Amino acid sequence: MGKKLSGKDLIKLGFPKNNSINVTLGQINRYQKRVKKEKILAEAKRVLLNPASYQGDGVWGKIAESLLKPVEVKKHSLKPVRSPFTIYGANEIEEQAKYQLFDALKLPVSVAGALMPDAHAGYGLPIGGVLATKNAVIPYAVGVDIGCRMCLTMYPIAISYLKGKKQQLENILSEHTKFGMYETHKVKHDHPIFERDEFKTIPLVKRLKDKAYKQLGTSGGGNHFVEFGVVTITDTSNEWGLDAGEYLGVLSHSGSRGLGANIAKHYTYLATKQCPLPKHVQQLAWLDLNTHDGQEYWMAMNLAGDYAQACHDNIHFRIGKLLGAKPVVKIENHHNFAWKQEVNGEECIVHRKGATPAGKGELGIIPGSMTAPGYIVRGLGNEESLESASHGAGRLLSRRKCKETLTKSEIKKQLKSHDVTLIGGGVDEAPMAYKDINKVMANQKELVEVLGTFTPKIVRMDK
Repeated sequence: MGKKLSGKDLIKLGFPKNNSINVTLGQINRYQKRVKKEKILAEAKRVLLNPASYQGDGVWGKIAESLLKPVEVKKHSLKPVRSPFTIYGANEIEEQAKYQLFDALKLPVSVAGALMPDAHAGYGLPIGGVLATKNAVIPYAVGVDIGCRMCLTMYPIAISYLKGKKQQLENILSEHTKFGMYETHKVKHDHPIFERDEFKTIPLVKRLKDKAYKQLGTSGGGNHFVEFGVVTITDTSNEWGLDAGEYLGVLSHSGSRGLGANIAKHYTYLATKQCPLPKHVQQLAWLDLNTHDGQEYWMAMNLAGDYAQACHDNIHFRIGKLLGAKPVVKIENHHNFAWKQEVNGEECIVHRKGATPAGKGELGIIPGSMTAPGYIVRGLGNEESLESASHGAGRLLSRRKCKETLTKSEIKKQLKSHDVTLIGGGVDEAPMAYKDINKVMANQKELVEVLGTFTPKIVRMDK
């Protein structure tokens, strides 16, 4: 018997001469490389004799599925007619973003869609795109940064603190927030998230646990930030019984770090293998939720979303401790995720790639730019938008365009005129790179109502 497991070994065991052999070799090559061949064959024999008892197992579940009910791989074509959709602020949205949504609406699994007023072109589904599908989840319609979210805490601290203690606040952000690929906190904190079953039962996720532990409480690069600023509450009928007025606020924006990025990459690859589509829409390949991989992605995605929340909790805990104050309010929301939601009377999977959930009474934050206010909102539950709203102002200039046309001195001038201090941040995140948030908000009055604003004053981003 050779050292390396082969298809012939599996046929000798009694495996049928079909795709179950490829699936088995693929799973073993990915997850059982260091296990002795004899042990693998003994386990494979047990799976072959009783595949039903292995369903849902991290390594052997997919092999069991290939023996019981193989995933059908067939080339899908697009529907001739788009599913129903609504576009908000159409005049402010580039054509490419609209066409990306139109393509997604022709997928055989599409039920309905919407485009938010901050939309711009992305990969697969446009940023600001919302798509409802039937029993299918599209990893690239969730996005690479799974569970990217906003979190705002408000403190009962006078806003004069922003000027009087400016140096201390700058130091808090410089020394106690971490950004990008390599920065991590010297003192690591534990979190109940690491006790979750997914870290034990899903092989890919298990391998990412150490990375996730190291990156807890850190933020990504790009447009991710942690800011001190002024919260202005304008609606006195707010959920927290707060008086109208100004409060010190901390606002953060980031996602699930390396954990989410690796989950997205892995399951996008599996989706493209299982769901061949015309080349121009291949990034919209989906996983059937009735399959092993579909179920596994759903669990991994939800874990990544909860991990993103844990990161924000950690960021705000560290800052709160340094401020020596307890927050009076905390508001947060995802904007790169998929949810089970009723659409037209049936359960669908609603993907929001750069869109804020805006169900009736649901709270959220829609940021502007470094020099423009963000908005604290309450959802109106508009069904035509699939109960969604924009996730920010949206990009006006691509990152490349920013680097080609903007200068650091222009950005400094803009920041100075708005009395904003920036720590880190590149030219591609200039305030001028973003659309006018006031126009965006005007184009979604039927989606959300405004409870207050957040105006940035000290901003920390990746270098």
